Amino acid sequence: MATICVCPGSYDPVTNGHLDVIERASTLFDEVVVAVLYNPAKTGTFPVERRIELIQQALGSRPRVRVESFAGRLLVDVCQDLGAGAIVKGLRGSTDFAFELPMALMNRHLTGVETVFLPGNPAYELGWEMVGLGAGTRARPTNRVGKWWVRARALAVQRQARPLGGSALAAAPKAGRSRGSGA
Repeated sequence: MATICVCPGSYDPVTNGHLDVIERASTLFDEVVVAVLYNPAKTGTFPVERRIELIQQALGSRPRVRVESFAGRLLVDVCQDLGAGAIVKGLRGSTDFAFELPMALMNRHLTGVETVFLPGNPAYELGWEMVGLGAGTRARPTNRVGKWWVRARALAVQRQARPLGGSALAAAPKAGRSRGSGA
């Protein structure tokens, strides 16, 4: 009997950390279902169809990995419908563990589906940086967020939604230099 796991998430956008967990899960299970979970009442950075395309493009051809989307359903119900015996989650640290453990225990209690925690790769731990000052401050993806083309698309979507206009970023002094020092 094939072992199937589900790697759930919003994947908005997909990050290198996500890809690392998915690839590692594919070495542990016969089949990995990347479950793009979303709430139709909310608007994300990318539409669900685009998230799926970006994940598929980032993963390339992996015969034992497939990507599907699910809305308005409990994760354990998705697992049961897919015949998955495990949920695979990446953990960046103790805060993630404290958040995920009660859900893992409840999922096992409800349906017997186990949760497998994979420690995140520290190289992918911090994927967002704060840009701007004051009211113009916002997060933007760094080099650790996904492939370069995912970062570019995420930045383009952010610019369309909330243009920075250059003022907050241009006014921010470079690290180690004061404005007007001429250095």
